Amino acid sequence: MNPQAKLIFMTSLLLGTTITISSNHWIMAWAGLEINTLAVLPLISKSHHPRSVEAATKYFLTQAAASALVLFSSMTNAWHTGQWDITQLSHPTSGLILTSAIAMKLGLVPFHFWFPEVLQGSPLSTGLLLSTIMKLPPITLLYMTSPSLNPTLLTILALLSTALGGWMGLNQTQVRKILAFSSISHLGWMAIIIIYNPKLTLLNFYLYTMMTATVFLTLNSMKVLKLSTLMTAWTKVPSLNAMLLLTLLSLAGLPPLTGFLPKWLIIQELTKQEMIATATLMALLSLLSLFFYLRLAYCTTITLPPHTTNHMKQWRTGKPTNVLIAILATMSITLLPISPLILALV
Repeated sequence: MNPQAKLIFMTSLLLGTTITISSNHWIMAWAGLEINTLAVLPLISKSHHPRSVEAATKYFLTQAAASALVLFSSMTNAWHTGQWDITQLSHPTSGLILTSAIAMKLGLVPFHFWFPEVLQGSPLSTGLLLSTIMKLPPITLLYMTSPSLNPTLLTILALLSTALGGWMGLNQTQVRKILAFSSISHLGWMAIIIIYNPKLTLLNFYLYTMMTATVFLTLNSMKVLKLSTLMTAWTKVPSLNAMLLLTLLSLAGLPPLTGFLPKWLIIQELTKQEMIATATLMALLSLLSLFFYLRLAYCTTITLPPHTTNHMKQWRTGKPTNVLIAILATMSITLLPISPLILALV
């Protein structure tokens, strides 16, 4: 892609996100979401492969429907209350429609079907944008409207997302689809706590973004798209593979790694809200995700592929590891001991 075009699309992406995050009026928030959608479409379809074009089409249709629902929700609220302010979403029907719209934008179950397909059709660099920065504006809208949302609906969506995100990722062999289901599962953890402690949702999102960015950038530097290629990638950059192993375990939420912090705090908060059954169910459902993270980690570092493999072993590259990957990987692994400082900052 032309560097100038890429610069314009990336700037538009940041502009759209900033407009939505900083807006008070529903129309401004909607405009930011639309700018975001239009800016990311060329990045999805830049390879001109039929699968990329299909992914871009699916993404456009889903996001357009979700944006229409956001407008519909805000207009219903304005009709009944006379308020266009985002934080004044007091009409119950508007709250339900908005929750559905945001669930569609994020890819929460049962509106998740587009996300794995779109991620599978996109390059890894665009997949990183779709999994991280594109999730920020909808989560911000949920954060701002959290007092008026329906707790039962969000809890059901969150439990279903955590269950299906773990369940459907079990039999995947494509790395991008596994990461898509991992994202759906993590969104479940964010959605369950947004009403009771919105700051925890943001903390979870920041840490998830950091860990996912590490995984995507590492896979991109090793040019890995499926598990069979991942098995032979250990000869290429052994140190990077070891870091990938630890980052995957951190994404799974194993102590003493960074990923354990949000899960621990969310379960603690749910227990404080006397939702012990929900907390137990969430903890058990996260074992499903743990299984496919362990499978990825196993393929990354622990297996030696059979000598009859179709993939040639790759030559070890003499290039040093990217500094950004090194910093992100270190933070994805070692932030748990400074959790009191992180909580004080949040």
